Amino acid sequence: MRQVAEADGRLAPRSRRGMADLARIRGDFPRALAAVPALGWKGRHHRVLAHIRFPHGDIERAAAAFEDARTEAEQHDAPGERAIAQTLLALVVAFADPLRADDELALAHQYLDHLDQRATTFYAAVAALVRDAGTEGDVINRATVLRTETTVAGLPWPTPLIETATAFHHAVRGADDDLAATLDRLRQAIEGGDFAYYVDIATAMGGLPQPAESATWWLEDAHTVRQRWRALVTARQDHLRGSL
Repeated sequence: MRQVAEADGRLAPRSRRGMADLARIRGDFPRALAAVPALGWKGRHHRVLAHIRFPHGDIERAAAAFEDARTEAEQHDAPGERAIAQTLLALVVAFADPLRADDELALAHQYLDHLDQRATTFYAAVAALVRDAGTEGDVINRATVLRTETTVAGLPWPTPLIETATAFHHAVRGADDDLAATLDRLRQAIEGGDFAYYVDIATAMGGLPQPAESATWWLEDAHTVRQRWRALVTARQDHLRGSL
């Protein structure tokens, strides 16, 4: 992949994006961020940046980057990329603003209606789980069905995100035992080391100590990142109390 990127040929932007994504998946966020300036539109620079900002709990900047990705896709007449960016925008917004997430999800489904993007529809389903986190609805049943569907589809990568959404739900509800069981499943899902930063995020949501095994290289101190995720939980709790 590195040889293709350095050759600067037709496939170089895709290879550079792959290297940035790989660094992010492995939790090396400084390396992932350093790759962004060289990506450009063909390397989906805005989307890569958003994927880096999101795990830091930096919802505002992640959302802005996904909006930029959507706008750029529209400028390049790329409906598939537009749908991906819009769906991911709905996902990150859902953690902070469930009311806005409704609108963003509606637009995402509108964009997806005429496309064959099954993997992106899984992101939309997770966004809906996050939007409804903490409520009395069927969040857990839907998460179970979604986990099965992604497994049957042969797509393992949504599983850590599904478990993180489930952890958010349990953290908001203060369901400590359920959160512990979710963390066990999450650790099993990231056993190979990819997406291990979701364990950091899920423990932060529950106000639990940082995992001793954490090997995530954040862009800022871990305490700040963890505070952001815990603040999203308490904000959702306040929102739900206010809606009673």
